[in-house]
Order: sequence, then structure tokens, then C-alpha cells
Amino acid sequence: MIPAAPPIRIDLFSLFILLGCVQGLILAYFFLTHSKGSNLPNLFLGILILGMSVIISDVWLGYTNYMFQVLWLVDFSEPLNLLLAPMAYLYIKTGINQRTNRWTWLHFLPAGIYFLYMCMLIYPQSLAFKYNANLGSFHPEIDRIPSTSYGSEWMFFPKWHINDLTFISMLCYNIAGGLFLRNAFKRSQQSFFASGNSSLSWYRNLYLQLLLLVIIFFVVRKTFPHDLGDHFIAACISLIIYITSFNVLRRSLFFQETNARAPRKYEKSSLTAEIQSTTLTKLEEIMTREKPFLDASFSMPALSKRLGISTHHLSQILNEELKQSFFDYVGSYRIKEAQHLLIDDECSHIKIEEIGQMVGYNSKSAFNTAFRKITGSTPSEYKKNVVR
Repeated sequence: MIPAAPPIRIDLFSLFILLGCVQGLILAYFFLTHSKGSNLPNLFLGILILGMSVIISDVWLGYTNYMFQVLWLVDFSEPLNLLLAPMAYLYIKTGINQRTNRWTWLHFLPAGIYFLYMCMLIYPQSLAFKYNANLGSFHPEIDRIPSTSYGSEWMFFPKWHINDLTFISMLCYNIAGGLFLRNAFKRSQQSFFASGNSSLSWYRNLYLQLLLLVIIFFVVRKTFPHDLGDHFIAACISLIIYITSFNVLRRSLFFQETNARAPRKYEKSSLTAEIQSTTLTKLEEIMTREKPFLDASFSMPALSKRLGISTHHLSQILNEELKQSFFDYVGSYRIKEAQHLLIDDECSHIKIEEIGQMVGYNSKSAFNTAFRKITGSTPSEYKKNVVR
């Protein structure tokens, strides 16, 4: 028979974690519903935040003692411990490189294997077993009750060492993510701690937050016996969710100051918000997947025809939503493609002038001018600084 549960505990930590869980679920929904087409970074970030939300909900149930009312959920989120670090790494990597490889699925393998292990050995255990497991995590002072479990003692080794496995995963992926980010900043000729609103700064800030989580995880595990300090880790995860939400809102176009000329220029436009949103999604997919900008004759009429809108509406979307002219918008894609080619070992034999032609520039001078405008250096300087 299962004894009466300890009284429900509601305090500042429980409220902070609960609100973080709710905020995380909303944020995860936002990213996952905007992960279609080429938006793989959104998919990985959505999975990361969803996993965080589920993990802290598990901690919240244990910390507040509500877990005693749903004992079958004890340790239900453990497989996600091995998923967070890989998702953070993949988000940063795909966000910067805008591509994955055929081995990406291997990052999901440890969490998948551990989930199958839990399904076979832990989840089916008796409620008495789970009652004792919950006591061990949050109330080691309360006496255990008699329980039976199936499986030999050695089979529980992964379960008893999940915290060690989690820390190893977090540490390895944080090291890999840090090295990848350092090289990305080096390629862009920026200091790792350079201030600004560039995309690299966004990824760096998230990386530093996750690095702080690794440190707190280590300190808590060394300071507290059992899982008594889980609420500190959950509070840190909640804080990361709050910071991410704040940064998403701050970067939103809704809060950006609009150009005073735009309302007058497009005052009589028939463009609706729905058409804008649909066109932006389709535009990004076309530019990323089909890369029509590589054609030197690529033009606004050709792009608007492919999008199924007028050139006037396309110009309005680029000016109002992306704050760019058509030529600046196309140039950003061409130079980004050129940067990849310049540092690609398979293209090392190709002359810089030929690379300019490959990305859509008819002359070397036009290529150099556009490259310097966007990166601050010439193609040859960029290649020399990155390759050395």
C-alpha cells in the first residue's frame, strides 16, 4: 500500500519553474510551427526548448510533491537529458551553416537508446518501486516501503548513472559548440565577445547560457546528495527560457521602428499580412533551396513571377519586412554563397574571379565591391585570413 503523500510545497522556486515550463511550451510551439522548408534551425531550437520544458515539469512535480499523485510519471523525462545538448549544438551549427549532413540523425541515438531502455526496464516497474525512487530524489529522510522489481542489479547501472551520462553529453557538446562558434567568429573576422546584433552574437549568447547551465549542473551534483538540488537546475533552465523569449520579442519586427517613408510609399498597397507571411516563407525556401541568385541575369521580375506576386508587392515586402532593397537582398545571398566556396577545400583550385561568376557577378570589380560592402574585406583577404 502506498503511504500518504507529503504536503504540497508551493514557493518561489515552484512558481518560477512552473511559469518557465508554460513559457517554454509556448515558445517551443512557435519555433516548431515555423520549422518547415529550410528552417531546420527552428526545428532543433523547438525540440531543445520543448525538451527543457518537459524536464523542468518533471522536476516541478517532484519538488512540489505532486508527483506522489502521479507516481507512474516518476523519471518520465530522463531520456530527454541526453537530447538537450545535441539539439543545442545542431541548432547553432545549422543556424550558421544552413545545412546538415546525412549523419545528423546519430545525435538522436543516445536519447533514443536510453528511451528504449527505460521502456523495457524502468517505466513498467511497480508503483512501490517508483514511490521509493521519488523518495530517493526528493525525500531521502522518509523511510522506504517494501517493493519488488524485476531485472538484475547490473541492468540498473545506466539508470543510477544518468546524471554522469548527462554531464558527459553536455560537456562534450559544449566543447564542440564552443570550437565551432570560435571558428565561425574567426571566419567573419570578429572577436568572440564582439557586441552587436549579428546572428553570431545570438548563437554565442545562447551558447554561454547553456555553458552556465553545465557549470550549475556540475556544482549542484557535487553539492547536493541524491537529486535534492534539481530545483536549482530547473530554475536555471527556466531563466534560459525567459531570456530566449525576451530576445525573440526584442528581435521581432513588430517592435522595430518602421521607416517613416514606407507608409507613404505603400499607403495604397493591396498587400495583406497573410500574403506577406506566405511570401516571406516561400521566398526563403526558393532562395535557400533553388539558389536562383546564382544566375547573373536574376531579376526582380523573374523572382516576383516565381513567387506569384507583383514586383510592387515584392519590393514592399523587402523594404518593410527585411529592410533591404532587392539588390542588397540578392547580394547578401551571393556573398554568403561565395564565403562558403572560398573556404571549401574542393574549390581551392578555383580562381576568385571564377567564384564571383559562379555566384552571379559578371565582373571581378563588382564582386569585390559587394563582398567588401558586406564583409568588410575583399574575397582574397577573407580567404587568406580564414585558411591560414
